[in-house]
Amino acid sequence: MSDAPPPVVSRNPADPSDILVRLPAPGTPAATGAVERARAAQPGWLLGGAAARSAALDAIAAAVEAAADELTALAVREVGKPVTEARAEVARTAAIWRYYAQAPYEPTGAVHEPAAGPGLLLTRRRPHGAVGLITPWNFPFAIPSWKAAPALATGNTVVLKPAPEATACAQRLADIVRRAVPAGVFTVLPGGAAEGNAVVSAADAVSFTGSTVVGQAVIRAATARGIPAQAEMGGLNAAIVLPDADMDTAAAHIAAAIAGYAGQKCTATSRVIAVGAAFGPLREALAERLRALAVGDPADPATVCGPLISERARDRVVEARRALPEVAVAPVPSGSDGWYAAPTLVTDVPPGHPLRREEVFGPLAVLLTADDLAQAVRITNSVPYGLVTSVHTASLDQALHGLDHLDTGLVRVNAPSSGVDFHLPFGGTKASSHGPREQGHAALDFYTAQRTYALAPTRP
Repeated sequence: MSDAPPPVVSRNPADPSDILVRLPAPGTPAATGAVERARAAQPGWLLGGAAARSAALDAIAAAVEAAADELTALAVREVGKPVTEARAEVARTAAIWRYYAQAPYEPTGAVHEPAAGPGLLLTRRRPHGAVGLITPWNFPFAIPSWKAAPALATGNTVVLKPAPEATACAQRLADIVRRAVPAGVFTVLPGGAAEGNAVVSAADAVSFTGSTVVGQAVIRAATARGIPAQAEMGGLNAAIVLPDADMDTAAAHIAAAIAGYAGQKCTATSRVIAVGAAFGPLREALAERLRALAVGDPADPATVCGPLISERARDRVVEARRALPEVAVAPVPSGSDGWYAAPTLVTDVPPGHPLRREEVFGPLAVLLTADDLAQAVRITNSVPYGLVTSVHTASLDQALHGLDHLDTGLVRVNAPSSGVDFHLPFGGTKASSHGPREQGHAALDFYTAQRTYALAPTRP
């Protein structure tokens, strides 16, 4: 019996017979070697200077824009992302690289007066070295980019271990990035758990996005080695709707957050909490919106909800909603071999049911009730996760109450839960996140270590 890791295989979830990638897994030695080469390339990349790093990131942004149509089509084919969302992700990817192209010119420290006597006290942020990035399949260009761009901007080198389901997208991104940077500065390492574990065991810092179970294992391994670690993990996000909200607008936002990209976003809405008299109108409006959603071929511009990423993911959604009363179910395409699951809203879910405690990662949400906003906040905060909550209300007082009392990293008022701004910090509380925030200037802090220098003259 062979001990070789399973091969890396990536299929089109809308047509599983369409195989994009099938290759042998590199294995642990190859992963360790990739990190060693990145570490050897790091001093030269840093010493090249801010102007060279800035120019490289700007060139990557321009190349992403030039290849936008190709990259969009690849994301549609490999991960089943609806073409409208795929196009937006590619545009966002270019913007991320352009945003961090200015980061090499940011101040890296400060000068302080000594407590006594002459001299200088300095603080300075320096790169960690070779950083390992472990990324999921659902944002195959944007997530690797919002990790790699600040890492490279601050003088680190990168080894990217993408999810197997997004291997072709990662390889195409690597083609673009490698044209702009020296050899060894950016490496894509296909593979699965063995390769990911090897990267965590060898890198000088690790940034992870994925499931909570795997993320916690990454955190433990990195902590044992004493290296910086950052992990973005699960979410069980709630949408709170007050009676004074515009029900049609709230329903439109929530339906999109439940079913957009088949609910395969960490910021998707999984729980809808109707407060008081909002229940009846919201139930009707949300059911109407969900039933009207276009489910089908992700290459069709009208599609909102495409396939699930795998047969196993599809079956998990179907099983999770079994035997629960359904408020609304959107029709799925017939005659297709794709892994489709109907966007569904369920009700009368008992308190101990897994849907009220665990993330399904599909187009499925539970409809809950609360007597008042305080109870809605308690329900929202009662789960192990704390990534994002949306609050829908016309009252500033109610919105401010939500901002003050919700235990989530992101609160969006009168907007879908599924949306982030790449120039602001992103992350959650509790089991949703570990370590410093991603994106914006916060990312520059994670990819560097602060050092303090005391310079005294040779003569007092």
